[in-house]
Amino acid sequence: LFLATLTYDTLRFEYEDFPETKEPVWILGRKYSVFTEKEEILLDVTSRLWFTYRKNFPAIGGTGPTSDTGWGCMLRCGQMIFAQALVCRHLGRDWRWIKGKRQMDNYFNVLNAFIDKKDSYYSIHQIAQMGVGEGKSIGQWYGPNTVAQVLKKLATFDTWSSLAVHIAMDNTVVMEEIRRLCQSNVPCAGAAACPALESDVLCNGCPEDVGLRERLALWKPLVLLIPLRLGLTEINEAYIETLKHCFMMPQSLGVIGGKPNSAHYFIGYVGEELIYLDPHTTQPAVEPSESGCLPDESFHCQHPPCRMSIAELDPSIAVGFFCNTEADFNDWCQQIKKLSLVRGALPMFELVERQPSHFSNPDVLNLTPDSSDADRLERFFDSEDEDFEILSL
Repeated sequence: LFLATLTYDTLRFEYEDFPETKEPVWILGRKYSVFTEKEEILLDVTSRLWFTYRKNFPAIGGTGPTSDTGWGCMLRCGQMIFAQALVCRHLGRDWRWIKGKRQMDNYFNVLNAFIDKKDSYYSIHQIAQMGVGEGKSIGQWYGPNTVAQVLKKLATFDTWSSLAVHIAMDNTVVMEEIRRLCQSNVPCAGAAACPALESDVLCNGCPEDVGLRERLALWKPLVLLIPLRLGLTEINEAYIETLKHCFMMPQSLGVIGGKPNSAHYFIGYVGEELIYLDPHTTQPAVEPSESGCLPDESFHCQHPPCRMSIAELDPSIAVGFFCNTEADFNDWCQQIKKLSLVRGALPMFELVERQPSHFSNPDVLNLTPDSSDADRLERFFDSEDEDFEILSL
């Protein structure tokens, strides 16, 4: 017991705590004071699902890698931003993880959807194999746009969460497109087309009875991912204020991106520093026990989170938002419109009611969300991939 305590304390000691500053700390739409709410800040951070490299999981595709060390950091960041959407969807933004406290079933249902095995909805296995269709071989590094496209495809099989996932391309969010997607009150494609998926639902530890009422709800909860390029080789300072505002919105899911060849999941900021969860630590894969219970401590980062200067951020990122209801979406639109009036803040993307006419011009690069031409999208958003290959020689 003494050893365990010692290790934990040393771990805490290695990470610099929050600076003593009057600046507010923003974590995914929540505002905190370092002086009066330090414990609340750490509890909020620890409650996020933290996915890192793992080793000794079942081979991907049966014969592929059994660890994602060195190549899976952006896939893990994609899992983290998506897990935050599922936490908001099934547990709510106020939910907190407390070490040793018995958690509700829905928490384990969410966690099970990301466990490193082939039949979990959003496992590293599923992401890596679905990425093959996006032109990425298993074990190849992803950029933020690729992981967003893959997660969108995987979400169609998650009938329990019944999410509408929209990836806004061409730096443009089209409100009409999103409303059409979220109001399509048809049972999920996965449920209708694949009756065989029922067994998969149970494999994932998710309740079998999703409930027709929920499937036919008037508004499907929205996960909005916006891949952006905020500069050529480094972030353009003019975007920094706008980026900070994204973390202040209650709909915030954070940002995936990082430094070149090193992906992080950004969950907030304080002053001129971003706060992030880092996937770059290798832990053994976790197996559910015979009782079906999952040892979950390694999925929560129990030391103060990492920080880095905003100026160091690689310009290629994806920003995420979650709108559980139509009112949440309308509120988000109002906030984005107000943001365009903030002095010194350059909009990172455009919000429009209808698709601009130039989008439908066949001569123009087709960047609609359903575009499966991943290679063309890669050239726009994942140019750091090529840098990564060169740097790693």
